[in-house]
Formats: sequence, structure tokens, C-alpha cells
Amino acid sequence: MHQEGFLSFIYRYVTLGLAAAFLALLILFYLYPELFRGNQPLVIIDSIQQISAPVSYADAVQAAAPAIVNIYTTKVVTEKNPFFDDQLLKRFFGNQRAPRQRLERSLGSGVIISREGYLLSNYHVVENADEILVALQDGRTTEARLIGGDPDTDLAVLKIELDQLPTIILGQSEKLRVGDVTMAIGNPFGVGQTVTLGIISATGRSDIGINTFEDFIQTDAAINPGNSGGGLINARGELIGINTAIFSRSGGSQGIGFAIPIHIARAAMEQIITQGFIPRGWLGFDTQNLTPQLLETFSQVNLSGVLINRVYRNSPAHITGIAPGDVLIELNGKAVSNSRQLYRQVTQLKPKSTVALRILRGKNIYEFSSTVIQRPEEFNP
Repeated sequence: MHQEGFLSFIYRYVTLGLAAAFLALLILFYLYPELFRGNQPLVIIDSIQQISAPVSYADAVQAAAPAIVNIYTTKVVTEKNPFFDDQLLKRFFGNQRAPRQRLERSLGSGVIISREGYLLSNYHVVENADEILVALQDGRTTEARLIGGDPDTDLAVLKIELDQLPTIILGQSEKLRVGDVTMAIGNPFGVGQTVTLGIISATGRSDIGINTFEDFIQTDAAINPGNSGGGLINARGELIGINTAIFSRSGGSQGIGFAIPIHIARAAMEQIITQGFIPRGWLGFDTQNLTPQLLETFSQVNLSGVLINRVYRNSPAHITGIAPGDVLIELNGKAVSNSRQLYRQVTQLKPKSTVALRILRGKNIYEFSSTVIQRPEEFNP
């Protein structure tokens, strides 16, 4: 009897122990599942690095905004009725009234670069303007004088005569990274100075078809008509670019805006101030890309270069002996791949410099040497 009671006692407590152990394992499985995953390494995170960002960019805007100006331009446009040139109408009705003139107004933005009164803006903002009016953030307004412009880069340099001008600190646009915070300041739609916030979406954007020379900063900070020529600044209030254009189907901002890096704009500004223009090289020929159909005529499928389809009389190319139908393979030892690239290479050559040309004519290759000249005014874009 005593033996049966002892065995019952042992059985009861062993059962309770096993149940308790099973319950403990179940709890551990849910709380610490990594303990049941075999011999996988256990990764321990000591700490999470906190990335702090400013809750406001007001200090950056306060530092940069006074140097951003609104630009208002006026242009006299002559309107002439084409019917007044018709000789038959003149015979019956005589000479009608003189052509009518009207004022065309547009707006944009600019950035004061120096205390001497030099401003950077876009060429298309002030192109052919008869009057340029600049309005500062402090309420002052004054007329501006166009020092010079470069349509290839869409940059223009203006000058105003005022005392105690605010200026902006120039940043290092060569060191920009995708994801950097940026702000666009300008005068969109003429509503007044406006600040929009975004990031750098891309750098080195080219082949957009806006300018001849393109090395744009792309940003999603809202840029609208009127922002052109204004400043793109970083989180410290430094100028990193000149707002130039938007990519839009509607005419308004769609999160794709382009700005000229300040290191490019500054170099252009210095040449415009010292020389009044940016020297551009010219050789005097037009080219076209080699299409598969053209390659068949040369019986060389893998031929790389551009076809010269026109040579201007008395140009350096004409004097050198280059002729239409030649294929330009190399320029100064560098392979030529397309016409747009070649145009950039030639215009960046210094006038009076000598250039080596490698030409395919028929089945023979010839070496030419030509002297670059300043691009004539009539060949400006």
C-alpha cells in the first residue's frame, strides 16, 4: 500500500515537471527564437547612430536670400501686318499705317555675386531686352547694364550701381552628392521672392537639349517660370547653382529642375567680365552622325566618326583642304563618336591654337593640321 502511494507521488511530480519544462521551452521559443536556429552567428547591435537634421533652414535662407534679386525686362516688339507688303493691295489702297510697336515684358531672377554690383542670371532672361530692372529684397530697385552673355551656357552677367550690396557665398558644386538638401530661391510667376526645398536628384546631367553645353545639377526643388537665373543653395546658404530650366509637359514644376553648377557659371562670368564674351573655337565645317545606311556606303560597319557634309569657304577647314564627304575620325588624338560631342570639343578649343585632324577619305586615312579661329558671330547658336 505504501509502495503504491510512493509510486503515485513520483508519477505526479514527474508529470508536473515535464509540463513545466515544456511550458518554459515554449515561452523561450516565442521570446528568443534565435536560440533555436542552429549554429547561425548571433549579430549584436551595440548602438544605433542618430542622424540629426536641422528642423529649420531659416538661417541658410536668411544668409542667401538678400543676394537673390528679381529681374524685370522690357523689349520693344514691332508688329507689322504682312498684308501691307502686298503690292496689289498697295496699288488699290495705298500705303497703310506704319508698323505698330508694343512693349513685351518678362521676368526672371538673378544673384548678386560681388559688392562691385556684378550679377549672374540666364541669357534667355535678358536676351534682346531694351530695359532691365533689378529689384532687391530690401526694396531698392535700379536699372542694370548687360556686361555680356553666352547663349551656349545660357549665362549672362549684369551690373548694377548701388552701395552696400548684399552678396552670397559660393559653394563647391564639384563636391555635390545625390541626396544633398538644396533650396531654390527666385521669383516664380512674379509673385515675389519664394523659397522651395528639395534634394539633389542627379549631377552631371547632359544631352537634355536645353543648352549647347550641359552639365546640369538636377533637383526636385520646385522651379517655375520666373525662377530662371535665381539661386540654388545648399543647407548652409551657399550658392551651388544658377536655376535654368524645368522639364515639364504643363509649363509648371513636375519635380525635375536643372541648374548650372556654380563652378561652371563662375568661370564663364570671369571671362565675360574680362573679355565681354567667352572665346569659342571654330573650324568651319558641319557634320552629321554616321547612320547604318551611311556606313554601308563606306563598306565599314564598325567605322567610328562623323561625316563632314559642309565646309564653309575661306574657313580654316577649307584652307586646310578638308572637303565634304570626308569622315573625321580623330580630333587631337581623341576618337570622335558623334556630332554633338565634336561641336563641344571644337568650341572649347582656344582661338589661334593648332589642332590635329585624322580624316578618312575613300579608303585612305590622312592627317591634317588646322588653326582654330574665333567663332564668327553669324555662327552663334
